[in-house]
Amino acid sequence: MNEMNLARLAQRLLRQGVGALCIVLVTACATPSKIATAPAEVVAPPPAPAAAPAPPPILAYDEAVLSAANNLLGKAQLPAGEGGSAGRYPVVIDPLIDGMTGAQSQATQAMGARIIALIKEKYPQYEVLPFSAANVAKSPLVLVGTFTGVNQERKTAGMREAFRICLALADLKSGKLVSKGLAFAKPAGVDITPTPFFQDSPTWTEDPSTLGYIRTCQGTKPGDPINPLYVDRIQAASLISEATEAYEAGRYADALALYENALRVPYGNQFRVFSGLYLTNWKLGHRETAAGAFGQLVDFGLEHQRLGVKFLFRPGTAAFVSQRSLSEAYPLWVSQISTRSARRDACLEVAGHSSPSGPEPVNERLSQLRADYVKSRLVQLSPSLSKRVIAHGMGSRETLIGNGRDDLTDALDRRVEFKVIPCQAKT
Repeated sequence: MNEMNLARLAQRLLRQGVGALCIVLVTACATPSKIATAPAEVVAPPPAPAAAPAPPPILAYDEAVLSAANNLLGKAQLPAGEGGSAGRYPVVIDPLIDGMTGAQSQATQAMGARIIALIKEKYPQYEVLPFSAANVAKSPLVLVGTFTGVNQERKTAGMREAFRICLALADLKSGKLVSKGLAFAKPAGVDITPTPFFQDSPTWTEDPSTLGYIRTCQGTKPGDPINPLYVDRIQAASLISEATEAYEAGRYADALALYENALRVPYGNQFRVFSGLYLTNWKLGHRETAAGAFGQLVDFGLEHQRLGVKFLFRPGTAAFVSQRSLSEAYPLWVSQISTRSARRDACLEVAGHSSPSGPEPVNERLSQLRADYVKSRLVQLSPSLSKRVIAHGMGSRETLIGNGRDDLTDALDRRVEFKVIPCQAKT
């Protein structure tokens, strides 16, 4: 093939988009002065990644609540034609909770009351109805929210220095979220003392129903489905809410009947129900029945791999408090934990925890001594546990509240936790 034919071939290949092959042929066989070459392709640099949006500023508590609530209510993508005869959308509020523990507090109750007042003042398109089983059965909008302590990096670890407010509005008919609200609040003037039921509750664990509530609010956006762990249990949740209101009003017999009713509905076997059965029976003087209910709490916690118990110790010691009103039930608790653990073909870690106040080496040592003490009590009652239980002091590495107050607000930070762990294989 002569140079002219080679040039014609190269040009034809160029027109057909085979530039790379043409260049190779030309380089190998042709004189560059007699070949028309394609201009070099200019490749644009990839676009720079978008900067992450700055987190909302930290506001005064009242201002933060209103900011989150106005965003939630004012920007909701409401379902068309479902506003009822008066054009109003029925809304029920499932009581707001702490985003780590699931407990209600004075602050979360105040938030709920403020949101109801705001709806009446500014948003006539909504009609707030009681959170009852009858109203939930009508598939209204449901408002949920979490109030969570965060550190300087806005994470739930270490010493908490602000609160994250997360609100979500969900449509039970479509099964999707229709709006979200987010704000951060300063801690000044915020009272996170648990309400009476949660203050009296002796134990804590990660209940799937509570996790479903939290996950419906956190890490979601409008249009996302309601977390199935929550939506499947909302009917039971409405009964539990009614029972808890009765307990906190001192109507223990009514509360007991409501908790027993909640236990009979689908998905009613929730941790709050067993806690309510224990507390109401204890208040009513039904000690034997209360012991059985506490055993159900233990079984539930161990089935979910962890159970925190609010044992109170004398300051700086590994001995339980001597005040009878606080420690009267401790022998019952220890007995049920020991007995129920011994029945299981599993091993346990007894983990002592402390609040972040004080030097951490001291916290770790004290939490270890307290874990050792509780372990010895368990083994004393059930010797078969001696080779299946270990004790560790965690210090303040796994705080749930993290405010360092050492009062009623952070009692769960000083818990003793029982974790199901793999047994060591025998050699």
